Amino acid sequence: MVDEELKHIIHRAKRGDREAFADLVQRFKGHVYRYAVGMLGDRMDAEDVSQEAFIKAYYSLSSLDNEYAFSSWLLRIAGNLCKDRLKKRMNAPIQEMSEEQNGRIADQHAADPLEKLSMEEGLSRLSVGHREVLLLHEIQGYNYEEIAEMIDVPLGTVKSRLFAARINLRKELRRED
Repeated sequence: MVDEELKHIIHRAKRGDREAFADLVQRFKGHVYRYAVGMLGDRMDAEDVSQEAFIKAYYSLSSLDNEYAFSSWLLRIAGNLCKDRLKKRMNAPIQEMSEEQNGRIADQHAADPLEKLSMEEGLSRLSVGHREVLLLHEIQGYNYEEIAEMIDVPLGTVKSRLFAARINLRKELRRED
């Protein structure tokens, strides 16, 4: 939930206050970057997408109707940019996940470093849609309704993708054994 101070900063940024927008960038840059790394598996691409997401957000901030939805709105922008970048790669495999991203997912499922490596490889083999909902839910901590709004799909689709992502990830991890 957005606190009142953050809501005020967003409101100021919407009115053109560049310092307020710079504050938003500082507050959310790590959040956007971690999401982009998880989606793209490449740190340089994630940096590019993060910067591009903030540029797009700056120029379309006036279209944000609800300050409380800023975080999900920003991640939707980043998600669309990630999907565009993945399309350009023409289904090239994911190269690497960040150590932090790997650790956060893998720590929930494995304590052994070899198992963590398997987790990274398993995630890289998931479809974009499955990886997206898994990262948004497990790493970013969004609930089903928020994810549905962010990626513009029905709530049932989010639930089914997350269910399938978990099953497919388990299959990939078993394949590594």
